[in-house]
Amino acid sequence: MMQKTQNFIKKHDKRFLEELFDLLRIPSVSADPAHKGDVKKAALSVANSMTEAGAENVEVCETEGHPIVYGEKIIDPNLPTVLVYGHYDVQPADPIDLWDSPAFEPVVKKTDVHPEGAIFARGACDDKGQMFMHIKALEAMVKSGEMPCNAKFMIEGEEEVGSANLEIFIKENKPKLAADIILVSDTGIVSNDTPSITTGLRGLSYVEVEVVGPNRDLHSGLYGGCVANPINILSEMIAKLQDEDNKITVPGFYDKVEVISQEEREEMARAPYNEENYKKALDINAVHGEKGFTTRERGSIRPTLDVNGMWGGYTGEGAKTVIASKAYAKISMRLVPHQDPDEITKLFKDYFESLAPEGVKVIVKPHHGAQPAVTPIDSSGYIAASNAMEKSFGTKPIPLRSGGSIPIVALFEEVLGLKTVLMGFGLDTDAIHSPNENYGLFNFYKGIETIPYFYDEFAKLNK
Repeated sequence: MMQKTQNFIKKHDKRFLEELFDLLRIPSVSADPAHKGDVKKAALSVANSMTEAGAENVEVCETEGHPIVYGEKIIDPNLPTVLVYGHYDVQPADPIDLWDSPAFEPVVKKTDVHPEGAIFARGACDDKGQMFMHIKALEAMVKSGEMPCNAKFMIEGEEEVGSANLEIFIKENKPKLAADIILVSDTGIVSNDTPSITTGLRGLSYVEVEVVGPNRDLHSGLYGGCVANPINILSEMIAKLQDEDNKITVPGFYDKVEVISQEEREEMARAPYNEENYKKALDINAVHGEKGFTTRERGSIRPTLDVNGMWGGYTGEGAKTVIASKAYAKISMRLVPHQDPDEITKLFKDYFESLAPEGVKVIVKPHHGAQPAVTPIDSSGYIAASNAMEKSFGTKPIPLRSGGSIPIVALFEEVLGLKTVLMGFGLDTDAIHSPNENYGLFNFYKGIETIPYFYDEFAKLNK
């Protein structure tokens, strides 16, 4: 199965690349109002590509912000349906002077990582290149007559600015978006020799704390040692948030933390990793984290608490001897499956306020949060992705949990009741969000090759 599809891909690979270049030339920067017309132009381009690929009922759906492009190919309502999510908006190119070639004039250049060549352009990997793979895979299956199940596409233009209108669109179009699995390529693999599938994403609880002392800044000579110093107090309170084993001390914080099976931990450990290289890349002489877990595990399957910023008092040039009236800190907590961000935020607030001594007032301001998400490695979606990658790469992929957060994945599960398969093909070296963003030709074509195998495997597993 899929031989005709694979032959079609090889025959049209140069055209696929040229068409991607056309999309990459559109500066669809969603954060900049000056590019509103370009974002709309990119939406129309994506819709046109979907139609030419064989999708039906293609429409550019207006929102309060930028459009969402929808399309579908339903060959039999009784067959499984894959809902593809991606985005066509991109980050700003700034700082422009750090690009080796213009950000919106795509070129192919050979690199040490990509000796066969890589596409250099803003959006090459995140996410135009990876999203476009799905449209070209659809075209290959449709034109070859080898479409094994149904496909729907939901491609948005606001991912880089928080997907403000996506939830509204999903809730208003639940019947239209009905499917059996969501497929996303906006993640990466360990290396071109070691494929991997992202099976988990950490959630997030983000807060700002404020410690308030005297009603004004005070002379540290006249008042030092007589009143509570908010900066000193804040430092002491933060120090009490973790113990000597770097375990978070907030009562109840770990009550619902998912316990990962030894089998999955062993699978994750198959990923190539060199701790000395890790330390060297960061210019540190030791790693640091929760006792009893490896560095890779600390950054993926365990929750964390980090101070992201701390300020108060005088920080200018020279000296100013004051006791600050107020001190502030921003704190993020990365969460793992079963930890609810609202619940964790409340637990943190209650505990942090309890740490305050007399003489100061503490204010905890919740900012935002995100639910953790996980794709079980025994689910049909994961198995289909694993089988597909094994066919195309010639080796079984490794399941890996990511330390980051993608809030839309939890949103899909909450509103649509669907799990998401994160089958991305980017590399850590692709410089997404940075100057000289790039995406390997190998990765672009390997994605187009793998996606039809996923459809085939998913259809077989869900007859």
